[in-house]
Amino acid sequence: MQEKFIELFKETLDIEDREIQLSDKFREYEEWNSLAYLSVIAMLDEEYEVIIEGAAFKELRTLDELYKEIQVRSVL
Repeated sequence: MQEKFIELFKETLDIEDREIQLSDKFREYEEWNSLAYLSVIAMLDEEYEVIIEGAAFKELRTLDELYKEIQVRSVL
C-alpha cells in the first residue's frame, strides 16, 4: 500500500524525474504549491475516502506522516 501511495502522490504532483521516499518533507518539493495542496486533498478524498482538514494537514511534514494519517482516518 505504501508503494501505491507514493505513486499516487508522484502522479498528483507530476513528479517523473526522480524517486521520492516516505521520509521526504513534501513541502520542500519544487512542485509543492497551493495547487499541489488542493490536488493532494482531492486525491486523498478520491482514492482513500479521507478528508484531512487544513489545520491537521498543516501539522504533517513528511510523506510518512501523511501516509500514517491516511491509515488512521481511512475507512477502506
